[in-house]
Amino acid sequence: MVKAEVRNGRDVVEVILEDHRRMEELFRRMRSVEADRAAALEEFAALLVAHGEAEETEVYGALKRFRGVDNDEVDHGSEEHAEGNEALLALLEVKDVGSEEWDDRLEDLVKAVTHHVDEEERTILNGTRENVPDERRAELGDAFQAARAKQLASDCGRLEHVRELVHR
Repeated sequence: MVKAEVRNGRDVVEVILEDHRRMEELFRRMRSVEADRAAALEEFAALLVAHGEAEETEVYGALKRFRGVDNDEVDHGSEEHAEGNEALLALLEVKDVGSEEWDDRLEDLVKAVTHHVDEEERTILNGTRENVPDERRAELGDAFQAARAKQLASDCGRLEHVRELVHR
């Protein structure tokens, strides 16, 4: 099970960016034949689900209240979380780690998540940096970290839970 360190007073943008960089590192591990690919997928699944759920419950709605943060991009971010969860489910359902099917589903996941991360960093997060006061970003950082930690503690990356998310 993945554990997330919660440090109060951190800027939500900084925390989200750290998760994005961790996801990229996990993609590298999942692609490497020398790494424990199954363990990397397990960690990635938990982080992706916890991260997306925490953004949607604690961050996205709050950001819509600020001028200069594009509400359409925030809504689009939620749609892309759903796409990422669908790609994650497809990979989790492959039985043979490292098979051709597994590699194909991994690349689908990488594509979906990388696209979302790129758009979110360019639009939502830049808008947040420019338009949301430091104090509010720290409050959102605390709320995001608490929600993410609660999700991680619930083992949110397990196949059954991801399946429920995709089909809700």
